[in-house]
Amino acid sequence: MRRLRLPRGWLLAAGWAWLVASALCALALGSVPVQLPEVWAALRGAMSTAPGGGPAYAIVVELRLPRVVLAGLVGAALATSGAAYQTLFRNPLADPYVVGVAPGAALGAVGAIAAGLGGLAVSAAAFASAAGAVFLVYRLAATRGRGPEDLLLAGLAAGTFFAAVLSVVLVLSHGSLQQALAWLLGSLGGRGWDHVRLAGPAVLAGYGLARSYARELDVLLLGEEEASSVGVPVPRVRAAVVGAATLMTAAAVASAGLVGFVGLVVPHAMRRLGGSVHAVLLPGSALWGAALLVWADLLARTAAAPLEIPVGAVTALVGVPFFLWVLWRGAG
Repeated sequence: MRRLRLPRGWLLAAGWAWLVASALCALALGSVPVQLPEVWAALRGAMSTAPGGGPAYAIVVELRLPRVVLAGLVGAALATSGAAYQTLFRNPLADPYVVGVAPGAALGAVGAIAAGLGGLAVSAAAFASAAGAVFLVYRLAATRGRGPEDLLLAGLAAGTFFAAVLSVVLVLSHGSLQQALAWLLGSLGGRGWDHVRLAGPAVLAGYGLARSYARELDVLLLGEEEASSVGVPVPRVRAAVVGAATLMTAAAVASAGLVGFVGLVVPHAMRRLGGSVHAVLLPGSALWGAALLVWADLLARTAAAPLEIPVGAVTALVGVPFFLWVLWRGAG
């Protein structure tokens, strides 16, 4: 079966257009619909020096806009991280959680919840524990050269250990169980500009670092020995890109909880549509991943209103069939 390949410029232009359209729909739709002219007026008011007012402004700018921006950041971070990990591990089924980021972040967040903390303290604890988990995994893999297989094995081992400790914490924290479960399922409910300020710099810094190694990642697709033979400093590139991807993933998990499959589905689709040149793959994954999570969050908060479905459940409904399809196709 021939793969559909789109011109690279078109793929990125379409990604920008779809992301803008997705954001406008997410700002307009909800339990209280807002007309597009009112959305534009509210956005113009937010960018002006005069403070805005009125119900439409409050709904669009104060309630929905930070949630849409955060959804875009989280989706871009997970999709870009997935693209990087799939190249580094030479495995199309790799996703941002393969090096223990998710269970490490979950352990920190649930520990903070069990300690009676909330809000940004939970996000900060998740971010710190995710970074610590990756540092531990890298140190474990260093004893055998830090190859891709060693990182995968160390990540799986550390992730299993963190999950076991997390289970103990959940059992012992009866009063916090419901809040912890909501975080583990992934959600953007109740998120505001403080969460955007927490995640934004980390996601942008991680993306910029990963993008700066796009050419080296192209060469790594040929294999580490071939890359070394043409002068690519493989250990340094691997360390930098793993660090960039982990920074983005930790920021995403700390802000939105555990949202799976975005880092698997989007990069795989981008490779099929635009090829494996990372100067296109990384920004394309960021744009389409951002749009995907904006739509997933819109569905999460409107499908069963006034109840809210965890956004992680929505992405899993899309991601699990895709994962099985990739396996059926031979992970190719």
